[in-house]
Amino acid sequence: MKAQIKEKRDVAKGTLMVVFDLLGREVDFIPGQYFWVTLLDPPYEDEKGPKRHISVVTSPNERGVLGLCTRIRDTAFKRSLAELEVGSEVEVEEPKGSFLLPEDASQDYVFVAGGIGITVFRCMLRYIAEENLPHRVTLIYSNRDRESTAFLDELGELESSIPGLRVVLTMTEDPGWDGETRRVDAAFLPDHLGGDLAAFRYYIAGPPGMVDGVAETLEASGVPEDRVVPGRFSGY
Repeated sequence: MKAQIKEKRDVAKGTLMVVFDLLGREVDFIPGQYFWVTLLDPPYEDEKGPKRHISVVTSPNERGVLGLCTRIRDTAFKRSLAELEVGSEVEVEEPKGSFLLPEDASQDYVFVAGGIGITVFRCMLRYIAEENLPHRVTLIYSNRDRESTAFLDELGELESSIPGLRVVLTMTEDPGWDGETRRVDAAFLPDHLGGDLAAFRYYIAGPPGMVDGVAETLEASGVPEDRVVPGRFSGY
């Protein structure tokens, strides 16, 4: 379907959020899904073409729009997206994918986000807050520094508004940060979750190396494979 860029704003250093107006159409989706975007008149082109799939960062309750959030890198697609003006036309497809906000609220969940992997959880947490869902979630969010941490202030607001949410931030390369600075590893997880790691169900989103590393750590710690749901953001 045709859509137009409705809003563009920086949400962290080098990180751009873009919201597309669906021009009167409304799309139902489950928090966690992704959608395909095709740039119709991109100023830059390369062999990968103008089409990418990106997790939805906006809530399903934001009717008539779909939003994405991306690190700006030196690729044709990202450079084009950064330069396209509000009002520019694109094509979008209805969201799909199986990395979904779980319906079962009786389970304790751990969402582990690395960098831009926070986008999928931002969608889920906003929906939990809006619908007053009783989910119990520990969000572990790892970044280099505060400047590059997308939605940092908003996550604090969500933690205040969602009774079952606890946010654990770690900044691995921020000398002025007085909180957690370690990478998410076998020592980190028990310190913040307690001794029984298998008591939780895990959703992991971020760069493939980070996702694989956390999944391997959980497996080595005795967490059954069926309690770990990985989502690898391969980049584009």
